[in-house]
Amino acid sequence: MADGQRADARRNYSRILAVAEREVAVHGAGASLEQIARTAGVGSATVRRHFPTRRALLEAVSRERVEALRVRAEELTGRDDSRAALLEWLGDVVVYSVAARGLAAALAYDGAPADPVHENSCSATLEEAAAPLLRRAVQDGAFAADVTVGDLITLIVGIVLATEHHPDPAARADRLFRMAVAGLGPRG
Repeated sequence: MADGQRADARRNYSRILAVAEREVAVHGAGASLEQIARTAGVGSATVRRHFPTRRALLEAVSRERVEALRVRAEELTGRDDSRAALLEWLGDVVVYSVAARGLAAALAYDGAPADPVHENSCSATLEEAAAPLLRRAVQDGAFAADVTVGDLITLIVGIVLATEHHPDPAARADRLFRMAVAGLGPRG
């Protein structure tokens, strides 16, 4: 949000964001923009002026969690076991995405052309944060050279979105993520 905005515009932004955080926590990415506007005491046009798209609103709602994931990636960078470090971070992304309804939708590719990971600030931040972890895992031979952070985020988004209505979405998402990482062959 621009610092040069009027005080009432800053208050509206803060109020809309606070209401949106609550609504998204309850209703997920499909939270009603009209309900957000009503609860915040502003018109729909005011919500759309501050958040021109649903994705912009979801990104703003997800900003704190994305920042926490960025910091977590920094903490894990440089660990001896590069595969374990990257998988731990990806597991954190799964957990955060399940817990923060709307985060997976904010990270999802929406069909826009060009590079889908860079189309929004959440994905761009996570890609930048995870790049050193993935680079090291590739150098160590723990991940294939053609795997991208975008691939990994897309995998997580798919898992989280597919499990969000499961009776225990966290357990189901964790199971599917671990299956994807281990592969589908017999354990042995």
